[in-house]
Amino acid sequence: MAAPTLQQPGFLLANLKADSSNKPLIQRCQELVKIIDEYPAKELHTIFPWLVECVFGSLDGIIAGWNLRLLHSRSNEYNIVLDFLSPSGPMMKLVYKLQAEEYKYEIPVNYLPGPVKACIQEGVLPDCPLFHNKLQFPLSGLLMLNLALNPFEFFMFNFAYCLITPKIYPQGQNGSTTDSAYFVLVDTYLKYFLPSEGSVPPSPFSDSRGSVTAPSPRSSSVSFAGYGVHSPSLLKHHIFHQPSVNADPAAQEIWRSETLLQMFVEIWLHHYSLEMYQKLQSPQVKLALLQYRLSMSSMPCQPHAPPGSGTLHTYQVLLPFHSAPALWGLLEEPFSPTEEHVLVVRLLVKHLHAFSNSLKPEQLSSSPSAHSHTHTSPLEEFKRVVMQRFVQQKLYLFLQHCFGHWPLDASFRAVLETWLSYIQPWRYTGEKSNPQPDQNRTVPDKWESFVQENLLVYTKLFQVFLNRAIRTDLVNAKNALMVFRVAKVFAQPNLSEMIQKGEQLFLEPEHVLHHRQPRGYLTPSQGGSFLSSRQRVVTDMVFRVKSQVYALEGQDCQYKQMFGTELRGAIMKLIQIIAQARQTAKRISDQSIEVAANTSFLSWFGFGSPDLNNTFNGAEPEESGECLKKTHEFLERALENLCQIFKLNQVQLTQLISNLSSSQDDGNYKQLPDCIQGENGLILTDLGRRQIINGLRRFDIHYQGDPELQPIRSYENALLVRLFYRVSSLLNDRFGGHMNALCSRPDFLGRLGRRYLTDPDSSRRVKHSPLTRLTTERNRQPRLSLRVLASYRTLLLLLLFYVFGALLSFGPLSSTLLILTAGFLYGLVMTLFGDKLKTH
Repeated sequence: MAAPTLQQPGFLLANLKADSSNKPLIQRCQELVKIIDEYPAKELHTIFPWLVECVFGSLDGIIAGWNLRLLHSRSNEYNIVLDFLSPSGPMMKLVYKLQAEEYKYEIPVNYLPGPVKACIQEGVLPDCPLFHNKLQFPLSGLLMLNLALNPFEFFMFNFAYCLITPKIYPQGQNGSTTDSAYFVLVDTYLKYFLPSEGSVPPSPFSDSRGSVTAPSPRSSSVSFAGYGVHSPSLLKHHIFHQPSVNADPAAQEIWRSETLLQMFVEIWLHHYSLEMYQKLQSPQVKLALLQYRLSMSSMPCQPHAPPGSGTLHTYQVLLPFHSAPALWGLLEEPFSPTEEHVLVVRLLVKHLHAFSNSLKPEQLSSSPSAHSHTHTSPLEEFKRVVMQRFVQQKLYLFLQHCFGHWPLDASFRAVLETWLSYIQPWRYTGEKSNPQPDQNRTVPDKWESFVQENLLVYTKLFQVFLNRAIRTDLVNAKNALMVFRVAKVFAQPNLSEMIQKGEQLFLEPEHVLHHRQPRGYLTPSQGGSFLSSRQRVVTDMVFRVKSQVYALEGQDCQYKQMFGTELRGAIMKLIQIIAQARQTAKRISDQSIEVAANTSFLSWFGFGSPDLNNTFNGAEPEESGECLKKTHEFLERALENLCQIFKLNQVQLTQLISNLSSSQDDGNYKQLPDCIQGENGLILTDLGRRQIINGLRRFDIHYQGDPELQPIRSYENALLVRLFYRVSSLLNDRFGGHMNALCSRPDFLGRLGRRYLTDPDSSRRVKHSPLTRLTTERNRQPRLSLRVLASYRTLLLLLLFYVFGALLSFGPLSSTLLILTAGFLYGLVMTLFGDKLKTH
């Protein structure tokens, strides 16, 4: 075993780099397993950064790595990669091997999320302890900062960053789905390091140097005060001289769990705009705000102040620094999460709910003040605070960003389900005893505190979704399903009552609370009443709700009640749109049935409409009969749930829908959307857009280009279409002048020529969409069109005529002459009597 160690680390790295381009992935993994087992940490230290970059790709996205997001189970390399990167696999063994030593690996600060990067650049300690005591200061100055991470942190940072790094995918490949290697690894890491049952398996190497400590035993002496001086020396002193919070050795059991969670949350969720950053400013604001508001309970009665006022000065006193304009650009980086990103976040949310809900009932019921570490393991204490302390704020900002910037299409379903998963923690308790469906399952009272502490996640995001739903095409079954899903979740018994109670607590005037407790809180033995404890509980609940709202939205937030008058009007507007969408879906369904009847087998024999434009009616694939039935069902049940949530009067609702039905008759539907005439044609107004989205009106869509260049239909022979187009083009180029002269004559021959060489409906067709005059005039030029002969219906009719002629002893030439004669006589009769027939 001594032979491998004779090789210099530089040669080892060079050989691995050469093998990475010459050998297949399976063989490289097998060799890496041997190297990790045989080589000491001193030599593995030099190849570790390169190996991590090879696996996950570079942070700038230039190097793709192993493309974990594109590696699916049908690939031969799938199982090899999962085994190599599993929590107990060779790669993690290498991490633990290096973790046992004091090795550090640098990450440029520029790759941190915008808010964290701006915080460090301003000389302020980030709120996440993951970045404490890790800054490295080069000689070039403050703007070239690096983070020195231990091997486990470095590995998890690159793994998490792999999800948000823009990749250049091979041609024809897109982002992965939930069966990709990356998604499976995220799920595996969460179950291993954040177990719902049991404890985290110990690492194979003893490690007493874990730099990440559990948040629960954090010392009260840790200072979160920021410095406004942008001096490297002061910043260095500020961060590297933090009081130690590593007093409890038992907390080292979960340092890997906390590191993994903080990496995932910071990299995936900690992104928001400059406006939001200025609103929240820094973690010191939240601490100062909480201390300020809690101290008000013991103050004498003060004049009444509305919620959200009176503490702005506190911000300015405690935080004398301001954001430097030169650093604002750090927060202006574009952040557009992909659907894959959101699905991974939903996986994280669901697992954290299950992880938090696995807390033992006796520990869950005990008060935090009576809680001691001699009775509770660090992992159990971690479960108690994981959602509120680590996830709540950043997930709310992440969802708020997605709600405001996501396109108005069906892909929003991923964001919606992530939100619904977070606001329903009772779905992930692991209890199987209740067989009731979700619609009839009452939300237990024990979740009232969760609803109150996450009030904005319920109320404000619901209002944002309401604005999206009003602007969405609800005739589409996928969009209707999203409205139904939200209405179904909020209609769960007892949930709306919890939300209303939380809103009442937030809107509780502060002067009323001071009147309730002018002498402070006294126990009955101290001369107080038994009502004092109840009042204290209510006051604590009010402060908890208010502090959570102010921490998420800032002190100057203008709260809009979910069950207020203004939102009730928006709900009635949504109900009108839902009713309109139901009628539109029914009308489209009836029209599709009628069209299907007209395109039956008999239409092959000439009894149907021969107009090719009938296939361009603007119908989407989602507007099939089955999808329209689902749309009607989803919208019907959504109406029922909305009435249940907001206690709407059924009589008024029925009257509203009936009035709407009587006003939406067929004549109104056939009118054009509201438009104004522009230079290049009609321009939709805002009213016209709403009419189209809601299916109230629409344009009569026709193909107005060159009829010969329309897409080949399923009832046409592609070879014959192309052949006849070439033949007709040659004839039109050769005799085009003669055709124009013939069709320009005002006599009978001119009328007969226009019957065969022009579209008889072109002069009467109304232009419903913008079209240039040049294209219109060019399409009206006389020409010979043979495309009708490429239709299977025409070919079948000709075949039947020839068979019938053969039965009557007519040869092919005689049958052809008879067909041409019949066609000529038909055109002659239509030319003479066509106008009279149409008038009748």
